[in-house]
Amino acid sequence: MKFSLLHPENCEYTINELTPDSVNDLSINFLLDALTVVRYEKEQLEDLLHQVSCDEKVIKYRCDIFDDFMRFPKLREDMESLIVHLKELKDLARFQKDTEAPDLWSLINRLREIDEYVSSINMIKETLSTLDIKSKGMLRLREIVTNISDESGFEYLKADIDETLEKARKLKSITIGVNLDALLRPNTAGVLTLNDFEFKSPGLMNRFMSFADRKNELNSDPDVSKLKHFHQGNGNNSKIIMGSYQQHAATHAVHIETETVTGGDPLSGAIKKPVTNILRKTVSGIRSTLKRYVDISGYTLVSLMPEILFYIRFAELIEKIRATGMPLAKAEITGKDERYCSFKDIYNLKLAINKVNGDSIDIITNDIDFDDDKRIFILTGPNRGGKTVFTQAVGLVMLLAQWGIYVPASYAKISPCDNIFTHFPADENNTVDLGRLGEESKRLSDIFKKASKYSFLLLNESLATTSVAEGLYIAKDVVKAMRYLGVRAIFNTHMHELGRTKDEMNESEGISRIESIVTGISNGERSFKVSISPPQGVSYAKDIAKKYGVTYDDIKKEIDSKTIDQTQIK
Repeated sequence: MKFSLLHPENCEYTINELTPDSVNDLSINFLLDALTVVRYEKEQLEDLLHQVSCDEKVIKYRCDIFDDFMRFPKLREDMESLIVHLKELKDLARFQKDTEAPDLWSLINRLREIDEYVSSINMIKETLSTLDIKSKGMLRLREIVTNISDESGFEYLKADIDETLEKARKLKSITIGVNLDALLRPNTAGVLTLNDFEFKSPGLMNRFMSFADRKNELNSDPDVSKLKHFHQGNGNNSKIIMGSYQQHAATHAVHIETETVTGGDPLSGAIKKPVTNILRKTVSGIRSTLKRYVDISGYTLVSLMPEILFYIRFAELIEKIRATGMPLAKAEITGKDERYCSFKDIYNLKLAINKVNGDSIDIITNDIDFDDDKRIFILTGPNRGGKTVFTQAVGLVMLLAQWGIYVPASYAKISPCDNIFTHFPADENNTVDLGRLGEESKRLSDIFKKASKYSFLLLNESLATTSVAEGLYIAKDVVKAMRYLGVRAIFNTHMHELGRTKDEMNESEGISRIESIVTGISNGERSFKVSISPPQGVSYAKDIAKKYGVTYDDIKKEIDSKTIDQTQIK
């Protein structure tokens, strides 16, 4: 059985990987840290956060499952407990694969594996049968576990496993007899008893070290039953029954091969052999129990562990963001051929996470639509006016929507993209060989080799490392290429002239129209609001100059005021 909570059954789909640049520019690791601090959970989730699916059916399937996780806190709580069982299953399976354990230990771990499997099935069934779940994925999971639980023999499996494990757990200790040679090296060893109690002898070493001075404690009778006073844990020399087998004292022994000089450390190996031999007879009962269930495997459930973690951790994060009062929405998914997006009250997920973590910040929301009239936006605005934050916000909303997670917005309707490509400023250490402009140009070329008309491109201050004239020349060609390819894109830049030439670029061949948007200023203050408008670099400068009193009129007035003051002093 192959079942997934991320991909519907019998559905063909394509998964694309985010590029390392996109992972870095969209701060995926920051998001991962916000989801969990547990290392193995990060390892489970990291690959999932690097994947993009653009299949409409897959995304709707995920959205509905996540909706169930958000509606029912009990589902998250019980699934969290299930993860503990699944992790145990995974560890047991790894142990079985990576070790060459004797038959008994292998069978005992197989018993534990099946016991965890049974517990997991029962837990999922009980949880899903009591909740009004709606998603196809969770309904299908409920159907699967119900069928397994109701299959003929499942209840007998549970009874058999409980009984067999109870027998196995009765074995608490083994009493060993060891013969020594003249140099006190282990010579032969034998199992005296299998005990249903734990061995306790904190003073054993001290008593051994005092043998030389207390000869009366040396035993001279080969009858081992008289040795009980040496072994405090030996109690009444009881015997244990496992299955139909009884093992009495002193019936198995093994010769120990020692090294000629030091004797090495053969004792543990010598003991292992008789213990394994004597316990092997108990295997027959366990093996006969398992033969009826040889096809039982927890692999399918284990494979769900990262997917369950994915939904739980995101649901927890979304709940925290919701508690701050910020809007969140389940995205409406439409066909990818429309290449459409509509967002209301969008904001950057990173800012929301910082707010959850205690930062006192006012988060500004914005609206933006990608449609037939405008798919490529040239974004201009003042320094520290929110251009990068907004650009990244759009990329994160697209990713969250396609993962099936509620998005940071009050409304979202999207046509899925096949991938998100970013072009943010690079680390200067990575530009030594090609130079900044050469490195930027090469990355842009690599993006166009991979992108399709269904891709999303996010460019942040690209081509700003050369002169304005040279940067503008290349930037116009890049934008026209994006128009020709048909992508959705945001190009945020200080090159205001790029936005002013949008009409000219829209005359070039292509299927994505270009529009100019700006981040605004109100009364000299950065408002971080984005709107469709021509670049307003000069007006921005006037607003800032007026706010800080550095217009010609303001400065002239200040100079004249000083002159008057000096005249009065004289």
